[in-house]
Amino acid sequence: MSDNTVLIITISLIIIFSPFIARFLRLPTTPIEIILGSLLGYVGFLHDEHLFDLVAEFGFLYLMFIAGTEINLKNVLKTPSSIMKKAVVYLVLLYAFSIAFSMQFDLGKIFMVLLPLISVGLVASLSKEYGKTPWLTLSMTVGGIGEVVSIVILTITSAALKSGFGLGLFQTIMALLAFLLFMFILFRSMQLIFWWFPKVAIALMPHNDNKEQDIRLSMGIFFLLIGAMLFLHLELAFGAFLAGIFIPTFFEHKHQLPEKLASFGFGFLIPIFFIHIGSSFNLDALLINGLIKEAVIITVVMILMRLFASLVFVKELGFVDTILFGLSHSMPLTLLIAMATLAYTANSIDKFHYYAFILAALFQVISVMIVIKLVNIYKSRKSLNSQKL
Repeated sequence: MSDNTVLIITISLIIIFSPFIARFLRLPTTPIEIILGSLLGYVGFLHDEHLFDLVAEFGFLYLMFIAGTEINLKNVLKTPSSIMKKAVVYLVLLYAFSIAFSMQFDLGKIFMVLLPLISVGLVASLSKEYGKTPWLTLSMTVGGIGEVVSIVILTITSAALKSGFGLGLFQTIMALLAFLLFMFILFRSMQLIFWWFPKVAIALMPHNDNKEQDIRLSMGIFFLLIGAMLFLHLELAFGAFLAGIFIPTFFEHKHQLPEKLASFGFGFLIPIFFIHIGSSFNLDALLINGLIKEAVIITVVMILMRLFASLVFVKELGFVDTILFGLSHSMPLTLLIAMATLAYTANSIDKFHYYAFILAALFQVISVMIVIKLVNIYKSRKSLNSQKL
């Protein structure tokens, strides 16, 4: 068989059997896909291939799109001002901890950007398992704001690494500000149009839809905003994330649409992205002296930062749900790997720290998912005991 045939068969088998292995080991599916990708990539069943890279990149963008569909902008704008203020304090604390830690241990400036990253991609997968709990709802709201901040910083940092602190960076910032202004005007205009003419939303996405018009329009918005990002030389993930926000914000009558879109993504495109991440990690790197220790330190620091910062919400959530909230933001897998790769290719971090961040991203997902499950079991038992009393 040709190498590409082996590649396709291997990816197919990982997609099929990952849920069964995850159920047997009582672990989330995502880290299983990454681990299998790494193991099978190491023995030669997975290799670099342009189409594999392309589909994996599309899977990452689709994951950002799905994360966006978890956020209804109208509901976010209705969030009490007290919560919004605390969300700002939460983010400020994260970056303050990151700057203090990086300066204390004389780490590079890029660490100040990497450590506080927030990505709600895996928070979306948590909502599939645990439902719309108060801590997850708040996690998506605050995480959505945090992810926008992270992607804006990612976009600016990407431009700075590629072109330096000169005209190129200034042009990127101006393009980003212009795009954000355009998106604000577009959101407000659509809000007014759909308020004055509510039947427009139903015409675009009818209730009885035998032509899959809702999927077509969703994909159209997705690709249009990615195209806009390409044209403006901005971060594609930002466009994908904003495209996802359109769906629940302006088409609230299609309650099942985000779930339909997520089912396709988590069943096909997104697993390929995680398999690709695993295949890009060289297992020989585990033998590098001090690598695992460095990855564990990064993991612990990133989790503790979020747990301490999340205490600003203890009054709203209670202590246990606050811990769950903080843990849910401790898995910025996609953005962390994307940013670490960008920093490595720009020579801002060496190969040792690049592998450390990749390994830390895996450690975070596995450990945090397990701890969240254990905390939920404890919470359920506590609630059951209190009911018996």
